[in-house]
Amino acid sequence: MRTIVLLDAPSNLGLRPPAPGTVPGVYKLAGALREQGLLARLGAREGGVAVPPRYDRGDWKEGDGVFHAAALARYTVTLADRIEAHLRDGEFPVVLGGDCSIQLGAALAMRRLGRYGLAAIDGSADFRHPGNTAVNGPVGAAGGEELALSTGRGQADLTDLEGLRPYLRDEDVRLFGIRDGDGDLPELRAAGIRAATVGEIRERGAGPVARDALEGLHPPDTAGFWVHLDADVLDPSVMPAVDSPDPDGLTADELVELLGVLARSPRCVGLNVTIYDPDLDPDGRAGALLADLVAGSFA
Repeated sequence: MRTIVLLDAPSNLGLRPPAPGTVPGVYKLAGALREQGLLARLGAREGGVAVPPRYDRGDWKEGDGVFHAAALARYTVTLADRIEAHLRDGEFPVVLGGDCSIQLGAALAMRRLGRYGLAAIDGSADFRHPGNTAVNGPVGAAGGEELALSTGRGQADLTDLEGLRPYLRDEDVRLFGIRDGDGDLPELRAAGIRAATVGEIRERGAGPVARDALEGLHPPDTAGFWVHLDADVLDPSVMPAVDSPDPDGLTADELVELLGVLARSPRCVGLNVTIYDPDLDPDGRAGALLADLVAGSFA
């Protein structure tokens, strides 16, 4: 039996303001899921909170690179320290975000320990970098760039922390749930990053797709893998409380099957949950569903 540790990483540093003078509400994700009894439902040990820096973009403007870069770098190291300690103790961290930039903390922690992979369940690849601005626009928000940053694409103050660039190798990344026709697909495939779209998952079945994708994410190729879950992988009909609710996403049943295969694998070393915004969920239904899906994946 693995000891699950529930750790909060309530950072919103990687998202743009939803409106002038406001900050993204994803920093409330952890509290909202805890209100659903997630700690007890997972049978988890309390891991506390990795407190993020303040959200303040200052005088940042387009063309200045990733906003909050210095704060993100500090927080990535802080979070990596916490995750690394749990991994060294043989514990299984479940990290409640926050936006997707928290995945950098997990990637750095694993890189310190050796070679690990990533299974990212996300409605988009989060692969924006300076080399594909024609497809994705200019860089800026790390919450849409963390996969590019983790694989060494982008500015050195985020991609080469502790001289460990890249934190993840392209061939050790598996993507699940990006929309069919995503503009990043040609570049991902050319790089050797395996991506299963919603259409493929629906055609072949979530379980078979997940099991096939785990090939190579085991010794001696890697020491294991981390699961990154972005709530926007779900269709907006069931998960509207995200910053980019794109249509044609996974159903709840498809996600719980996919997540269950990945999270229950003995090679899986941890999981993070991101992007759900309680400010966009006034009746709490989307948060209750997300808590059910996370808890159900370990059942």
